[in-house]
Amino acid sequence: MTTNPLVARIETGAAPIETLATLALEQHRVIPADRRAFLHLAQRETATPEAADFFAFLAEGEAMAGERLIAFAEACGVDEARLRTYEPLAGCQAYPAYVAWLALNADPTDVVAALTSNFAEWGGYCATIAGALREHYAFTEEACGFFDFFAEPAPELELRATAAIRADKVNESSVTTYSTMLKAYEASFWNTLGATP
Repeated sequence: MTTNPLVARIETGAAPIETLATLALEQHRVIPADRRAFLHLAQRETATPEAADFFAFLAEGEAMAGERLIAFAEACGVDEARLRTYEPLAGCQAYPAYVAWLALNADPTDVVAALTSNFAEWGGYCATIAGALREHYAFTEEACGFFDFFAEPAPELELRATAAIRADKVNESSVTTYSTMLKAYEASFWNTLGATP
């Protein structure tokens, strides 16, 4: 059982479909924002070739996730008109805003280390949600694809992250700060969603 209150509700089928729709709408903003931040990190002059390779690979993954998000949104009843008119929630968008801050201000290798420290938790949430969508919400395989994508092991990404960290000196203090902030903003994402009607 997850310690994330909203994910726990989704896991048991207690979360309303409208909450899932809001999750889709917020991710519709998060995914392209993170992708642009990762592309910027890959192009930073201070990025080592290994870090640039990691972020380019990560950006490619975000693009693939974005394609899978469409089916999830449709299964939640989200159409194009709602996508266009939706007003995002500040508590959900704080995470991508901080990722953008890191892309502009932090050392790219430090960002590699900070991001990878949080991947396992996000992947666990996605695995739980994917299972719940099938069991309690009768979603199709395609509609679960967004969460399946992030729930799957990513050995190639891990190898690229390891190569990037080994190729450059990491500022442990900065990494700890960035990781702590990312965790706090991710918690804000879920808590904000959980508080929506």
